[in-house]
Amino acid sequence: MNASLPALRLSYAQKLSLVAAVPLILAVAAIAVLVAVQSRALAEREIQTLEMQLIEAKKRELRNYVTQARNGFYFIYGSAAPDDQAAKDQVSQILSAMIYGDEGFFFVYDYDGTALVNPRQTDMINRDLTELRDSRGTPVVSDLIQIARQGDGYLTHLWPKPSTGQEAEMITYVTSFPSWRWAVGTGVFIDDVLTSVAEARADVERRVQRTFYYISAITLAALLLVFASGMALNFRERRLADAKLKRLTQRVFDAQEEERGRVARELHDGISQILVGVRYALDSARRRVDKGAGDAATPLNQGIEHLGTAISEVRRISRDLRPGALDDLGLGPALKTLVGDFASRTGTEIEFSTVVFRNRLDPDAKIALYRIAQEALTNIERHAGATKVSVDLRGHKRGATLRITDDGVGIDRAQSRRAAGIGLRNMQERVEQLDGELRILSSPNGGRGTVIEATVPLTHLLPPEETSPPTKEHVRA
Repeated sequence: MNASLPALRLSYAQKLSLVAAVPLILAVAAIAVLVAVQSRALAEREIQTLEMQLIEAKKRELRNYVTQARNGFYFIYGSAAPDDQAAKDQVSQILSAMIYGDEGFFFVYDYDGTALVNPRQTDMINRDLTELRDSRGTPVVSDLIQIARQGDGYLTHLWPKPSTGQEAEMITYVTSFPSWRWAVGTGVFIDDVLTSVAEARADVERRVQRTFYYISAITLAALLLVFASGMALNFRERRLADAKLKRLTQRVFDAQEEERGRVARELHDGISQILVGVRYALDSARRRVDKGAGDAATPLNQGIEHLGTAISEVRRISRDLRPGALDDLGLGPALKTLVGDFASRTGTEIEFSTVVFRNRLDPDAKIALYRIAQEALTNIERHAGATKVSVDLRGHKRGATLRITDDGVGIDRAQSRRAAGIGLRNMQERVEQLDGELRILSSPNGGRGTVIEATVPLTHLLPPEETSPPTKEHVRA
């Protein structure tokens, strides 16, 4: 079972194709079934109407035959007495001679069921056919006599065809000569009607099948179009993804190079100059010692002071690269150290408020929020010209939010889009990697400064070990 699971795993493109193809197939199948059902129902109604019309035409034809035959000998029947055998024989001869077509004939039965006239099946004459039944069990002669006793009417039954002797569907019209107690009528076989109806139904089935073929062809074309579009979209998205990946890789390289350049400048412009000063101070002290001068302590003190400055710069650069407090104490103390250094360096008043976040945020969220705060404070120092900054970090039911507010000049949106580069774009990408949200609210030249708000979802908060009340601190240079 487990060995077959890898075969069921689909790629993104295959899933996308299935999402597009399966509803299409189901919809087309439903349409095809609906079209077939509606077509058959409509065709069946039309066929039944056609069958009824053909049968009604046959019935009218039979009635006309009997009416014409009756008119041909009515002058005999009308003037004959009920027991006039000569008149009966004369009418029987007339009816025996009235055959038409290949199968048509007139018949006469008396009310007792005896066949008196049947020119195409003479073996039945003078036989009592009261018990005669067709293969469906219909008592044909008895039913015809019963209809004749009531006046006239039609009967549909099976009857042997004179030409073949095989039973076929037949419609018979019968009327009565009441004074002679005769049932006189004729019938017509409707196998041609049934054949026409069967051909019509077969034609409907052929049309339905053709419709299915057309729908299948259209569906196949649509599926091929869907798959072709999916493949084209997949190729396009893959090219775009490759292009984005290349741009992202290039930006990573650019960020690395920029960071390396910044560290190199810090080392060259700061630590390197300080260490050169230490060397000069030590050289001066050595020369004075060699000459026996008594004031060597002054350059030594200067060298020690410069060396302490260099140590502080190394610590600052190390803290900028990866603050140790972030791993040891958590995000709150690391941000407190960051804003303290910012206040000392710039002389800007900073209000810092937070709750204890140690062991509350996972490492990814901590480093992302720290870098966002670091980038925001760097931008404030370089561009905002702010006199007051507020940094607030706290958790809530949706996660954790870092809010940085300043009263500087704000951000020019058009300029920020042109020169976003590593700054705001890095903030946005860091938050997006955590499925969070970054909001930047700014009023350029409006005197209300800028608000940067980064929120990470609740999934990045670990269960709290302890709770402490919020603290607020004012940090000044």
